[in-house]
Amino acid sequence: MHHFAYRDGALFAEDVDLREIAEKVGTPVYVYSSATIERHYRLYEQAMASITPGRKPHVFYAMKANSNLGVLKTLAALGAGADTVSEGEIRKALAAGFPPERIVFSGVGKSEGELAFAVEAGIYQVNIESESELDLLSRVGERLGRRQEAVFRVNPDIGAGGHAKITTGSSANKFGVSFEDVHRLYARAANMAGVRIMGLAVHIGSQIRETGAFEAAYAKMRDLVLALREEGHRVDRLDLGGGLGIPYEVPRDFDHGPGLIEAYAGMVGKLTAGLDVELGFEPGRLIVGNAGILLTRVLHLNPRPTKQFLVVDAAMNDLMRPAMYEAYHEIWPVAEPAPGTAAVAYDVVGPICESGDTFTTGRELPQQKPGDLIAFMTAGAYGASMSSTYNQRLLVAEVLVKGDQFAVTRPRQSYEELIGTDRSPPWLS
Repeated sequence: MHHFAYRDGALFAEDVDLREIAEKVGTPVYVYSSATIERHYRLYEQAMASITPGRKPHVFYAMKANSNLGVLKTLAALGAGADTVSEGEIRKALAAGFPPERIVFSGVGKSEGELAFAVEAGIYQVNIESESELDLLSRVGERLGRRQEAVFRVNPDIGAGGHAKITTGSSANKFGVSFEDVHRLYARAANMAGVRIMGLAVHIGSQIRETGAFEAAYAKMRDLVLALREEGHRVDRLDLGGGLGIPYEVPRDFDHGPGLIEAYAGMVGKLTAGLDVELGFEPGRLIVGNAGILLTRVLHLNPRPTKQFLVVDAAMNDLMRPAMYEAYHEIWPVAEPAPGTAAVAYDVVGPICESGDTFTTGRELPQQKPGDLIAFMTAGAYGASMSSTYNQRLLVAEVLVKGDQFAVTRPRQSYEELIGTDRSPPWLS
């Protein structure tokens, strides 16, 4: 379940009235629920622990979904690891309290400097995605006098996901080494001085709401583990990535029960039975997606002969998903509508000078007026983490709620800070 509900006629985050946050922090603002984050992480970890008796599963939170420091510290305190895709994410994970031995480094374009930082930090694992990266990592490790533990991320040519832009397991996608090259690369790596190959990884996509594609990919990975061992190679780890999806069409009585998570865990347990490997998982959206909302205020109504535009102070630079992925978000008014309130079909849009700055079209909502507050639900993943300053708009603020308390965990950028990131060339000073 998420912890956003109406109470006494107003929408609350846990025990905090969202109207209070809007008044004290301003809008637009992201609001995250600690209780939801904690519940979803525990559900996931317990399900994975059920298939790894006597061996704690490695759950690495995919921090690209939401890298807010308060969110990260909440998960680090629960014992989660961190799945990172840049030096900046590694640095932030360390700052949030994730120990280096609980950090993995993924991504297709790791630079020499980033790999050197990861090796020197002593992270748990690098997920290698190409032969040239293997060579680079070995050179970096040898130069630093380390033998970095790593796995090969394999592209199983089985892609899945809620949109073409978040499908990663097809041979047409840029991620991972090809299935056909793994045997040769494994043999090459065995004699390298700066890298120690520990196993394999796979990740086929994001926002996947059924287990069939996972099962097909993991069956191929099981066969690959056995084949590599037949060749005499050590395969101690199998990182199965993330990608489990969440419901974006969230009714008000929604309870995010463990059904899909349990089905996924059962399938993984069946396919990995008897393999004797350390299993790793990289959930992101599943943990934080339903834990966040984007709170925004109505600026203007702009009626037309055939439609009604509802202009809010949030924009595509604050929440990119609808413009980028045609993504759906429920929209809840902060003031609870009375039973029988008339609905109006709105095109909900932001202030940016782009027609693409549209959150939804023809959405029926209770009649709104300037100054009203509405919430984009299920905005905890790939919301603030993808935000920008397009149109020279200030980076959006973020708030974390814990019970009846809330704290600003990313202050809204000031105009001085925004302009101060630029430098004037000397001939124009």
